[in-house]
Amino acid sequence: MDQAYVTQENVLMATLTVREAIYYSAQIQLPDTMPMAEKLARADDTGREMGLTGAMDTRIGGRSSKGFSGGQQKRLSICLGILTRLRLLFLDEPTSGLDSAASFHVMSCITGLAAREGMTVVAVVLQPCSEVFELFHGLCLLAAGNTIFFGPASTAAEFFASNGYPCPPMRNPSDHFLRTVNKDFDKERKERLQLMPAFADEAIDILVNSYKSSNTSEVAKQEIRHIKEMARATIGRNCAGFVTKTLVLTRRSFVNMYRDIGYYWLRLAIYVSISVCLGTIFYNVGYGPDSTR
Repeated sequence: MDQAYVTQENVLMATLTVREAIYYSAQIQLPDTMPMAEKLARADDTGREMGLTGAMDTRIGGRSSKGFSGGQQKRLSICLGILTRLRLLFLDEPTSGLDSAASFHVMSCITGLAAREGMTVVAVVLQPCSEVFELFHGLCLLAAGNTIFFGPASTAAEFFASNGYPCPPMRNPSDHFLRTVNKDFDKERKERLQLMPAFADEAIDILVNSYKSSNTSEVAKQEIRHIKEMARATIGRNCAGFVTKTLVLTRRSFVNMYRDIGYYWLRLAIYVSISVCLGTIFYNVGYGPDSTR
């Protein structure tokens, strides 16, 4: 299966520029049969889709050097993940560190790309704004290891309302869902008000039982059974060959070492200093027995 996974933590080389990071990734992920000009054009297009055009020549940076913000690094990580226009993309909190405008822009780009390329995107999103929530086609809500709802996102509010938990006017639906099933503070709340029941536990039980007996659950089960019965077609991922990968990674490694003072130049200075010290200590010691006294 042609798939990619973008982790919650950004795994990027601090010494590279945005352009270099995308170009190197494109040369590794895209097949050798694709012309280099087309690879670079794909890299530029993907960077533009993620709003990185104005920072293509900026170094990524890290703890020891200034560079990109956390939100910009997240957008770059997503950019590297969607270069190949794959079939299945997993995103772990893609909007973490982004403001509401950037979150909406990034998720809109991903939604549009998924529609154009026939891509399936599975994303874990915490506290999405209402505009981002409206972009979701499907929604899966979990609480205490149980499925509360799995179906079209547009029907989730109706499902909660039918079970006695309607979303108040002018409130973000995703915030309402999380408040209803979040039981992290039930114990503390119960200690303050001893007569108050564990609201979230009760809500979870009601919603889980209601979902299990709902039409939406049956439709999901039928789709899962249908997928299991389908013949598993082997789809090979077409990427660069071994020689190309070796050359690109070697070049990238040398660029990283050359620019990283702590990795290369500081070590070189330390080794030279140690050599000079040892050479001075044992200089002109001699080879006879008297020289060891």
